[in-house]
Amino acid sequence: MRSNRLGSTGLIVSELCLGTMTFGTTNGRFGAIAGLDQGASTALVRQALDAGINFIDTANIYSEGKSEEITGQALRDLGIKRSDVVIATKAMGPMGAGPNDAGMSRVHLLDQIDASLSRLGMDHVDLYQIHGWDSQTPIEETLRALDDIVRTGRARYIGVSNWAAWQIMKALGISERLGLERFASLQAYYTVAGRDLEREIVPMLRGEGVGLMVWSPLAGGLLSGKYTRAGEGEGRRASFDFPPVERERAFDVVDAMQQIATAKGVTVAQVALAWLLYQPVVSTVIVGAKRGEQLADNIGACEVELTADELAQLDKLSALPREYPGWMFEMQGSYRDRAVSPRRVPG
Repeated sequence: MRSNRLGSTGLIVSELCLGTMTFGTTNGRFGAIAGLDQGASTALVRQALDAGINFIDTANIYSEGKSEEITGQALRDLGIKRSDVVIATKAMGPMGAGPNDAGMSRVHLLDQIDASLSRLGMDHVDLYQIHGWDSQTPIEETLRALDDIVRTGRARYIGVSNWAAWQIMKALGISERLGLERFASLQAYYTVAGRDLEREIVPMLRGEGVGLMVWSPLAGGLLSGKYTRAGEGEGRRASFDFPPVERERAFDVVDAMQQIATAKGVTVAQVALAWLLYQPVVSTVIVGAKRGEQLADNIGACEVELTADELAQLDKLSALPREYPGWMFEMQGSYRDRAVSPRRVPG
């Protein structure tokens, strides 16, 4: 298991992160994902830690808080030192029926960090993330609340999830102007079959030194090897078709990954995860599981080596349709690129 810095911070995290959306039970639209009790969840945590994963991601909204409770209890039951594991949680989603029981407001975030710490049984989390965009709260208010959370020791770093590039840039500018804690990471959807992030967000992340935590790296199971043009397999996608994917392009990639997987004696899922691990912008890839063999398969992706030709083939098949102003950047940028001599290559 390799390790990476989380963005430009000094925090070192494993290249795979254990997601805990499967911990606990819920009757909501994500009920098909959850379902594990304490014993099954603790077993997965043990398996992940034994494999070298040091990063666990949860959220207050997962199973209405039960995921956080189970995560904290698992670490205590296993006797894991707090300093040996990096814990991330999130807030923004509704935790009650009231108008202030959701969002990015100061009142909600200050309430929810304390509630999350109580459920986890911890005095701090390493990464506290905003789980989505709240159109009703000024970014300044959110950032000041997050800064207070860090300054009071309840979180070490802050991050964000599911924001657009312009929103993150605005927040980074406000943090710099006001001297507030800045976002260290973005948690976002990114797969070889869903590369929308590359249009605006990936260049922004690399330019600003913000780390990327990938969620749903198998596109909700579509890249697990169970689904092909020939027929839909069983699994979560059969009952909960999320996240949205352009199917024809995805199946072109699946066909190619199947050939690569067969040649290497690995699984399609491992090839899909390995592609992500080769992307320089990625700090960590979040993997969730309901069964030990499923987690073991995901962990096995760390050992899959893809050649330059294989990466080029997958990149070509999964390339996004050209879109303005990207194609204009390519055309105009070529003038400047030709003005610079290529670097000398050793040998």
